[in-house]
Amino acid sequence: MTQRPYNFSAGPAAIPEEVLQQAAAEMLNWNGSGMGVMEMSHRGKEFMSIAAQAEADLRELLAVPAHFRILFMQGGGLAENAIVPMNLSRGGTVDFVVTGSWSQKSAKEARKYAAPVVIANNEADGHTSLPPPASWQLSADAKYVHICSNETIHGVEFHELPDLDALGSQAPLVIDFSSHVASRPVDWSRVGLAFGGAQKNLGPAGVTLVVVREDLLGHALSICPSAFDYRVVADNASMYNTPPTYSIYMAGLVFQWLKRQKEGDFTGIAAMEARNLAKATLLYNFIDRSQFYVNKVAMDCRSRMNVPFFLRDESRNEAFLAGAKERGLLQLKGHKSVGGMRASIYNAMPLAGVQALLDYMRDFEKTCA
Repeated sequence: MTQRPYNFSAGPAAIPEEVLQQAAAEMLNWNGSGMGVMEMSHRGKEFMSIAAQAEADLRELLAVPAHFRILFMQGGGLAENAIVPMNLSRGGTVDFVVTGSWSQKSAKEARKYAAPVVIANNEADGHTSLPPPASWQLSADAKYVHICSNETIHGVEFHELPDLDALGSQAPLVIDFSSHVASRPVDWSRVGLAFGGAQKNLGPAGVTLVVVREDLLGHALSICPSAFDYRVVADNASMYNTPPTYSIYMAGLVFQWLKRQKEGDFTGIAAMEARNLAKATLLYNFIDRSQFYVNKVAMDCRSRMNVPFFLRDESRNEAFLAGAKERGLLQLKGHKSVGGMRASIYNAMPLAGVQALLDYMRDFEKTCA
């Protein structure tokens, strides 16, 4: 069987091949029902069973405690920038740690519904480091503190979530974990709400995951649409309006795939973390040893999922990308706001894909010598 190209897209991103094959096999007739999943009523027993299994598998994979609700919503992470403050801010003060493009957008959007305060910012160094939590100027009356725990564009990641209790804050921590959800465990004892679009690490675009502590439900602003009120969504088991049924089904297949993964003595998310650490270490070590390529992110906060890098001679960028495409290495161009290159190495990217990228990077460097 011919090897498929390796897709390094930041999102929508690669989906495990096993999952695509299963979805293809079930396209016309899911489980003997005579219907494809996208043709099913979201309130029918067939789809209700799919959704229930997806939620149960995700709760098991991420070890989500019983006092958190799992919601399948729409609008992506960008919509959650409005939905979160409409549900949690009560129109008051909200603290933001700005570490890149996505947290920047979150703070800007919150101005429509709350009084956002930027308590830490790494803009001065080009979003290449993380301000230490001890330096954050936390507001005494903040309704929540928002971070993007992995910045997809700039490639910085919180390898440990901040302990707000230890910092003297009683505010819940909100994390946008869109681009590294399911790549590593989550310390739920430090989290009040987590949200993320599925299209990076969980499946296709269309479904947005929200994991919210129960005591944070029921505080939506009066202007909040009913379909975006976390209490309404939770009380209706994510079926208040027609959910993105096929995307939930596909995400459910990814959850089952994740449960099957093994790496040494590890399974599930622990296996993925070990695998992701190995992939990222391999790529960063190569870049750091090179005189031809460079990564500008501080070593203590480099993302395991999104690796931005630059050719020291950027006049060669187009040639690099053209050669990569010829080798079956796709979507390596960096975000337009940053430039350079970006290799997104989510769960679905095998180690062999990173090794193929390194082989190409070596060869390209030699042709330029």
